[in-house]
Amino acid sequence: MESISPVIINLIIFVLAIYVGYHVVWNVTPALHTPLMAVTNAISAIVIVGAMLAAALTETGLGKAMGTLAVALAAVNVFGGFLVTRRMLEMFKKKEKKSAAEGK
Repeated sequence: MESISPVIINLIIFVLAIYVGYHVVWNVTPALHTPLMAVTNAISAIVIVGAMLAAALTETGLGKAMGTLAVALAAVNVFGGFLVTRRMLEMFKKKEKKSAAEGK
C-alpha cells in the first residue's frame, strides 16, 4: 500500500475548510454579523504578521513573491472588513430628526 502524497492531503484539508467555512458563515444571523467581522479582521491581522514572517524567511524569489502577495491580500481584507463593519454600525445609529426651523 502506497502512502498518500502530502499535496493530496493538503488539498483535501483545504477543500474541507472551504466547505465548513461556507456553511458556518452562511448560517450566521444578521445580529452576529458585525461581531463576526470584527473577529475576522483580527484574524486577518494575524495572517499579515505570519505572511510577513513567511516572506522574510524564504530563500527563493517565488516564496518572497507569494509572501508579498499574501501580505497584500490580507491587508485588503483587513481594510475592507473595517469599512464594511463601519457601514453596518452606521445603519444602527438613530437618525436625527430635522428641526422645524430647518424645514421652513
